[in-house]
Amino acid sequence: MAIPTSTIIPPKHVIESNLDTDVFIVGGGPAGLAAAIAAREKGFQVMLADGSAPPIEKSCGEGMMPETLSALRKLGLDIECSEGQLFHGISFKQKNANVSADFPQGTGIGLRRMLLHERLVRRAEECEVRLLWQCPVLGIDGSVVQLARGAVRSKWIIGADGHGSRVRRWSGLEKSWRNQQRHARRRHYRVKPWSNYAEVYWASHAQLYLTPIGCDEVCIVVLSEETDPANFASSLAEFPDLQNKLAGAELASRERGAVTAMRSLRRVQRGNVALLGDASGGVDAITGEGLRLAFAQAFALADAMTAGDLRWYEQAHRKLMRRPMLMGELMLWLGRNPGIRSRVIRAMQNRPELFARMLAMHVGKGTPGELLSTSAQLGWKILAA
Repeated sequence: MAIPTSTIIPPKHVIESNLDTDVFIVGGGPAGLAAAIAAREKGFQVMLADGSAPPIEKSCGEGMMPETLSALRKLGLDIECSEGQLFHGISFKQKNANVSADFPQGTGIGLRRMLLHERLVRRAEECEVRLLWQCPVLGIDGSVVQLARGAVRSKWIIGADGHGSRVRRWSGLEKSWRNQQRHARRRHYRVKPWSNYAEVYWASHAQLYLTPIGCDEVCIVVLSEETDPANFASSLAEFPDLQNKLAGAELASRERGAVTAMRSLRRVQRGNVALLGDASGGVDAITGEGLRLAFAQAFALADAMTAGDLRWYEQAHRKLMRRPMLMGELMLWLGRNPGIRSRVIRAMQNRPELFARMLAMHVGKGTPGELLSTSAQLGWKILAA
C-alpha cells in the first residue's frame, strides 16, 4: 500500500507493517525535517511522523544568524530577504549603557517560525521524504516503531521530538550532566523596526530580546528563571524608551509561553537510536543557537549513519555543543550578576571592538587564543571601571 510523499493520516488509517524504511524520524519540527533532508541527501529512505499538522508553531525569538542561514543553504533552502527582515548584528542594552556590533560576515534574518517550517516541509517533500502528519508515535521496540495504527520497521530511529522527548525516555537516554530551565513569553508587535540589530535588554530579574521579523513587525521574548518575572509589564517598565516605541502598537499574535533549557545529556545515542535538536539537550534561547545546532547535528547524524556507527555522531554532537554551551553559561552568569554585567557592558561600550570580537567568537569566527586575549583585555577594563 503506497503512502504519498506528504500525508495527513486519518484516524482509521492503518499503516501496514511491511512498510520498512532506512530512517524513521519522530518529530516534524525544524530539527526533524533537517535530519530527514540531510539523510535523503545521503541516499537513505526516510519516513517522518508527527502528531501535529503543519505548519508547527513554537515560541522562540525567530532570529537566524549568518551561520544558521548557511546551514539552511546546505539543506537546499534559500531564504529570500523579502520573506523576513535582515539584521546586521547584536546590541546589548541596559539602563546606563549599550553596545552594538555587526556580524563579522553576512547578515542575519528575522523570520516567523511558521513560515520557516512551511519552507522546510516543502523542501522535505522535494526530497521525497515520507511525511506522516497527525500520526502519533506510541513507542519503539528495537527496530520497530509503533504507531497509532500499525508499525514500521526501520534501521535507524531518530528522536527529534523536543524538550520533553518520549524517544529519549523510551531509549533510556534521560540521564544528564546539567539541566537548567528558564521560562519564556513571546509577543509579536505590529510596528516598524527602529534598528538594524537584534537587541538584548537586561532587566533586573529577566532578559528581553527583540528581533525585527518584517518591515512592520518585531518579535519580543522575555526570559527568566522565575515564572512571575517572565512577563512583559514588569520587564518593559524597566526600559521606558522601548515602552514608548511599542506604545499603541497592535499585537500581531497571541502571547505564547515556553520553557528554554541548558541541558547536556550523558549520551545522545544507543544502538540504532539517536537524539537530535532539543531532544538531545540544548542551550538557552538567549544564545540564538538552537536552530543552527539542530541543522549542524542533522549533517553529523547523516554522516554517522552513512558510516554505520552512531558513536561518530555522539562525538560530533559533543564538539558542536561546546561553544554554544560556553556562551550560554556566560549569558546566564551575566543575567544573575547585575553589578558585574553593568561593568562588562560599560567596558564594552568604551571599547566596542571587544564586543565585536566576542560576537565573532559567538558565531564561530574566533580562535581559543583570541578568546583568551579578549577576555584578558575585558578583565582589565572592568577592573579600571
